[in-house]
Amino acid sequence: MPTADATGDTEPSDSDLRDAAETALTQCLNLGSEETCLIVTDDKRERIGETLYMEASAITDDPVIVRYPPGPQHGAEPPEPVAAALNAADVFLAPTTKSISHTRARGDACENGARGATLPGITESVFVTGLDADYEAIEEHSETLHEQVKDADEIRVTSPQGTDITVDIGDREWLLDTGIVHDDGGFSNLPAGEIFVSPESATGTYVVDGTMRPHGLLDDDQQLTFEVDDGYVTEISDDAIRSQIETAAEAVGRDAYNLAELGIGTNVGVDELVGSVLLDEKAAGTVHLAIGDNAAIGGETNAPLHLDGILREPTVYADGEEIELPA
Repeated sequence: MPTADATGDTEPSDSDLRDAAETALTQCLNLGSEETCLIVTDDKRERIGETLYMEASAITDDPVIVRYPPGPQHGAEPPEPVAAALNAADVFLAPTTKSISHTRARGDACENGARGATLPGITESVFVTGLDADYEAIEEHSETLHEQVKDADEIRVTSPQGTDITVDIGDREWLLDTGIVHDDGGFSNLPAGEIFVSPESATGTYVVDGTMRPHGLLDDDQQLTFEVDDGYVTEISDDAIRSQIETAAEAVGRDAYNLAELGIGTNVGVDELVGSVLLDEKAAGTVHLAIGDNAAIGGETNAPLHLDGILREPTVYADGEEIELPA
């Protein structure tokens, strides 16, 4: 029987976790019996990691699990032994407290032919909820949206909260995160459902009214405002987020302020925000913009953070034409 965890949320049963793990390993990653499978986890996500390892063990004779203390920041590189293990795997899954999605270690592994998915900041409830999805439908919505934006030079996003930002795409390519990762070198977040791009530049204002670390789900009257000029964030209304970026800037300078990503959610199964960036950025019809690293998604900036902020009510224009968002 499910129990309540320390936050009052319902804690999924072992059976629920196993079902979600099976979906990730079979439907999403198509793990083969003769493939190596690496599970990367940390001390705070041990139950999810161990469940994935046990389910992988039922499919392949070559599963491996590595665990390390949670990283210092989203986007920080994992320890070298973890990077080496990723680079040697056929298939990997990484349920971790701090994201390794936008790291050289993950990118190098995929360039070497590994396919896999990261689950940054995953909780047991989000793991179960987010993997209970029709990923073929998510793939269809993603491809439909991609057709509307793939050839645009400029994307403009507005919102009733005050967002009005223009993003220059340049030669950068839109990427699809559908959750279907069957090809060598393929990569996804799980739960999945978005298309995204690393802009060449951007100018304007965006106002986050959904979810953003370190706050989680914002209150109804809470908004975070960011001013962007020539591809860099120049003003931040929130002290906690400003402090995170200032700390990263001590290591990499101006790159910490890079406007790193524009993404649009395509997961029609996510009908409300819950406070998890991993899940909420996939909600159909939302937009998210990120600050910091984009080297792993087609950009040129290496930074020790990647901070996504989610907009609930965006309108999106591709070269001046309003596009139809999934809902």
